[in-house]
Amino acid sequence: MALKPAPPRLARDRQTELRRLAVRIMPGGVDSNFRDWGADTVYVARGKGGRVWDIDGNEYVDLRMGYGPAILGHGDPRIDDAVAERMRLGVSFSLTSEDEVRACELVTELTFCDMARLATSGSDATMHAMRLARAFTGRDKIVKFEGQYHGMHDYALISVLPNDVSELGDVDEPVRLAWGRGIPRAVADTMVPVRYNDLAALRRIFEREGDQIAGVIIEPVLGNAQGILPQAGFLAGVRALTEEFKAVLIFDEVKTGFRFARGGAAEYFGIRPDLATYAKAMGNGYPVAAFGGRREVMELLPHQVSHGGTYAGNRVAAAAAVATLTILKETDALATVAATGQRLQGEVRSILERRGLPFVFTGNPTMFGVMFTDRLPTDYRGWADTDHDLYDALAKQMIPRGAMPEPDSREPWFMCEAHAAGDDLDRVVSAFEGALEAALDERAGSPA
Repeated sequence: MALKPAPPRLARDRQTELRRLAVRIMPGGVDSNFRDWGADTVYVARGKGGRVWDIDGNEYVDLRMGYGPAILGHGDPRIDDAVAERMRLGVSFSLTSEDEVRACELVTELTFCDMARLATSGSDATMHAMRLARAFTGRDKIVKFEGQYHGMHDYALISVLPNDVSELGDVDEPVRLAWGRGIPRAVADTMVPVRYNDLAALRRIFEREGDQIAGVIIEPVLGNAQGILPQAGFLAGVRALTEEFKAVLIFDEVKTGFRFARGGAAEYFGIRPDLATYAKAMGNGYPVAAFGGRREVMELLPHQVSHGGTYAGNRVAAAAAVATLTILKETDALATVAATGQRLQGEVRSILERRGLPFVFTGNPTMFGVMFTDRLPTDYRGWADTDHDLYDALAKQMIPRGAMPEPDSREPWFMCEAHAAGDDLDRVVSAFEGALEAALDERAGSPA
């Protein structure tokens, strides 16, 4: 019997050495908890197009794309050259530049927003959108959906991403589960969690405390459960309930904005919220964000609601947004991204069907997940019923084979325009097939 090839081994000497230093001076050896993969933590050197290289020279087709920002690809010269040209005029003035105005104009041209402002991050944008909702309604509570991630401020870190979903409490009376210590109880009490795709539960909440609810914040798709989609009529129902109870509807489009469509998920699903937040894809990797919406809500700024930031709208961020949004507006880049995702889904489907494994795709071809289950989940609790251990093992096995998804079954694969070129998809398919065999062998107790 032929011996199976040994699993590939990555060079890690430089990364191991750097990690020894990093963990002494940086908690976990990283600048974000999500980047701490223990002994397998990746220290990156560079990226180009749809690929990244670590400091040991290992090359990967990137399926993370920085959690979605690099919609065109890493190091796109169209964006980098535009930013380099503008930044030579100075970066940070705490004065308003023409670039900022043009960036906000493009946001309003591409989306439903009547007005917009730039921010520094997705967390910054969602925090200010919640504040606007409270100011507009004179109420304090915000409804959010279990498993949805809206950033790293205290109001966002309620009922987010527990590994054990029983911690979320009873289905009909979910608890206000703080994700990590240090979040005041008084802050948590202003957030009202509810299951995604459950209109009946949302109505019960509004009927019980609608006079206290300022707004509903929602990722139109459940981004941190591989992009679980809304069921038919769900988003329209959420829109109707917020109108009935005079609450503000906030679409958190940090992931879906300028990715699902030029106008984001609001355009894709045909729903007009009151406010929306954007980041990630709007700058192709440069740190830029925005929030915007209906004129009557946004015009509470500047005199009635606080918003500021030394780096909000800095020249680098604004120039990147102008260049990226112009490309997305004037070219077929998003169609290319979607077609590339569809092609990859087709190849993955063929592999899994040959194996006879139950699976479903979640999300949109530009940002999708593979779940090992025979029933499409509708909420975060449903993710827990999938075979996510198999997915995690598969993802971990893909990395040494030259394709890098997030090694966590909650994170989708992000496609970029550059993935359409060269043999990126062929490499991903090869890595997926080899990793799947290795993960199944590991589960069966045989050597990889």
